[in-house]
Amino acid sequence: MIKMYKMLEIEDTVRVDPEKFGMGLEESVYESLKEKYEGVLEKDIGFILSIEKVVDVGEGKVLPEDGAAYYPVSFEMLAFEPQEHEVVIGEVVDVTEFGGFVRIGPIDALIHVSQIMDDYVNYDEKNDVLEGKETGKRLKNGDLVRSRIISVSYSEDNKVGLTMKQPRLGALKWLEDDDEEEE
Repeated sequence: MIKMYKMLEIEDTVRVDPEKFGMGLEESVYESLKEKYEGVLEKDIGFILSIEKVVDVGEGKVLPEDGAAYYPVSFEMLAFEPQEHEVVIGEVVDVTEFGGFVRIGPIDALIHVSQIMDDYVNYDEKNDVLEGKETGKRLKNGDLVRSRIISVSYSEDNKVGLTMKQPRLGALKWLEDDDEEEE
C-alpha cells in the first residue's frame, strides 16, 4: 500500500543560531529544525509538513568562524509525498484556460484540460468555469474531485499532474449524478 503521508525518523546536524542560546537545548534545536525543514520539498522525502519531536541531541560544537552551535540530532518529521497512480480527493482552487488546479494535501496539482473528461472542454472566462461541449459537465472553483496522480516532477517548479479521464474519477457531483442516472 502506498502512503502519501509518512512519519520519518531522520538523523542530521542542525545549526543553532547564537540568538537561541538562551533557550533550553531541546527547544532551541526544535526551533532550528522547524526553520530548516518545515515547508521544504526534499526529493527523497517529499513535502515536509512538520517536525514532530526531537528524539536525541548529541554533543554540540561551536565553530569560531560562525559562532553558532552544531548538534547531531535525531528527530521525527511528518512528510507528504505524492505517489504516481494514487487516487486522491481534492478541491479545485483555480480554473484557467489550460486546466484546473486541485489542492491535494499541502500542494496544488494540475489537471490539464485534456485530462478532465472525454469531451471537448471550453473555458468560460467570464464565469471561471471549464465545461464539456457535449456533456455539459462543469468544473469550477470549490468543486471536490476524485483524480489519479499521473506525474510527479521534483524540479524547480515541483509539479504534480492529475487525470480524471478514468472510470469513477471526476467531480464528485458528476459521479453522484451518474449514480442517480444508473438507478
